[in-house]
Amino acid sequence: MTVHPFIEAEKRDGHSVKRACELLQVSRAAFYARRSGRPGPRAVRDAELAEKIAEVHDRSRGTYGAQQPDGSPFRADMKAAGKQGDWESRTEAKVPAPAEIAVRLGVSEGDLCVRTVYEFLADGRPVQLSTSWEPYDLTAGTLVVLPEGGPHAGAGVVNRMAAIGVTVSHVVEQPEPRQASAEEASLLGIQKSALVTHIRRTYCSDQGRPVETADIVVPAALCEIVYEVPIGSQ
Repeated sequence: MTVHPFIEAEKRDGHSVKRACELLQVSRAAFYARRSGRPGPRAVRDAELAEKIAEVHDRSRGTYGAQQPDGSPFRADMKAAGKQGDWESRTEAKVPAPAEIAVRLGVSEGDLCVRTVYEFLADGRPVQLSTSWEPYDLTAGTLVVLPEGGPHAGAGVVNRMAAIGVTVSHVVEQPEPRQASAEEASLLGIQKSALVTHIRRTYCSDQGRPVETADIVVPAALCEIVYEVPIGSQ
């Protein structure tokens, strides 16, 4: 199976071929060349790159993209607070890891990652921004390679990793206060000088490998940090 039937199905349903090709990182030229019966080397490489993602199309009855299941952790938190939780996301596969992200993920600078940018909403109001990075070699060729695509879309890092046999055992969070950048202030609808809480969060497996790291930004006025530390008996 190749990825092109996935794109064909989207085209038949009236969806954007451009968007489907961008999501799967397949060139439109290669797609149309294959349709005409003249696949070239680039078309073959593109198909192999996203071959497994095509299976998502079959198993999820033709759906893909930023699905938002009721069981998502963010929605659960918002529901507990009496609010409607939603989010928008944009995922890019095979993005080279910047130096800081490489250190946090325990990979080499420039190693390929899957990057997803999120804007979280509560009752339609932006309340949180997040940029997530996952090592591409960890999820490549699996049904969870796209955090917001396929049968495990929006299920959260812990559940998605469990689906490929990786047990997440702990998470490290490093919060710090700072002023919002101009872009953050614009997205969150706050003043440029407003304080935000920047949280660097990293999920690790029971083998000690970082499986995801994220930069989370929340307006300080909306953020309350509470710690619970168990104390063992002497």
